[in-house]
Amino acid sequence: MKATFDYTGAAVFVAGGTSGINLGIAKAFAAAGARVGVGSRKREKVDAAVAMLGSPAGPALGYTFDVRDQEAVAAALGAFAAEAGPIDVLVSGAAGNFPALANDISANGFKAVVDIDLVGTWHVMKAAYPHMRRPGSIINISAPQAFIPMAMQVHVCAAKAGVDMVTRCLAIEWGGEGLRVNGVIPGPIDGTEGMARLAPDDAARARVASSVPMARLGQPEDIAATCLFLGSEAAGYVSGAILPADGGWSLRGAPLG
Repeated sequence: MKATFDYTGAAVFVAGGTSGINLGIAKAFAAAGARVGVGSRKREKVDAAVAMLGSPAGPALGYTFDVRDQEAVAAALGAFAAEAGPIDVLVSGAAGNFPALANDISANGFKAVVDIDLVGTWHVMKAAYPHMRRPGSIINISAPQAFIPMAMQVHVCAAKAGVDMVTRCLAIEWGGEGLRVNGVIPGPIDGTEGMARLAPDDAARARVASSVPMARLGQPEDIAATCLFLGSEAAGYVSGAILPADGGWSLRGAPLG
């Protein structure tokens, strides 16, 4: 049975919503009737996403910014709220990653990932805060590296662990205002850049799929459905949760096959 959600009249902003998992999330909210805004660094990606994300609520709105630039993020969120109204659901999906052994990561490389993943998420949440509807929902897209140590991922592990703790702290601080703050941890999701790195051929994809207790790779729609739930009244008493949507993959320590 497929759950359905009605976001008619809602305003939803997806930071990073121009590609991969985050674009899938933006599509799902648009299909559910929301007025959607997306933002990322590359103008061409923003334009392409906007072209496919219209809904009965109106055309999608797109903004070009780097999540590391606090002023640019604040300007974009303010502009979206001015056009679409108070933000009902915020999804922060800022992410940067590259595999490297700790001794091979430069200071700038480590800082770049922390600045995008952790500081960028902070910028998005802070910028959205004055424009959020109360009650409202904030969803941060995290990663298994937040709680599973992995070789060649020390920078991402540090950044995503920070994202999860920010999620929990602000669920405490903002909960009394009616703002729910949760995190989603995707597992191996097919058709994404991360999956292409993890499993570049059919044999590798099959190995990863076999390591998932549900015996399949996830789809962007799986993560989108989780976000639709967390943004809805059905999750009205869920806050401070860090929810793996990974078919049970992390239960085995997120093996690669």
